[in-house]
Amino acid sequence: MTAMHLCSPDDLPRILPLVARFHEEIGIASEEDHREAAIKPLLDGSPLGAVYLMGPARAPVGYVVITFGWSVEFGGIDAFVDELFIRPSVRGRGLATEALLALSKALSQGGVRALHLEVATEDQATIRLYQRNGFSIRDGYHLMSKSL
Repeated sequence: MTAMHLCSPDDLPRILPLVARFHEEIGIASEEDHREAAIKPLLDGSPLGAVYLMGPARAPVGYVVITFGWSVEFGGIDAFVDELFIRPSVRGRGLATEALLALSKALSQGGVRALHLEVATEDQATIRLYQRNGFSIRDGYHLMSKSL
């Protein structure tokens, strides 16, 4: 299994380039100061989320950001895979599956009742990856967002 560790403030220099690469790859316009301001509270111990690095600590190959909320429908704490990125050169080796399985187990043991994520409707390969890992498209629902 690939090593995965919970990030601390010391990991900021390793996580920020990965976030920048992911945002560039999927077309999210973000500046370095914005990315740092978004990640830093999670590294500092915010109860609203966590960041995990995948691979060797000194040369990570990916990361995942989990955020937390509350769901009356699911009966308690829920979590959202906010971002999951694996370097293109190591994709297809099961790293995302390993991360999702490990996180699902740990989150469930921690009392999380549901894990959600967002995926582009045209990205069929990623949809299949998530479906193989127990996620399903919720008929009749669309994720909607409003920037504040």
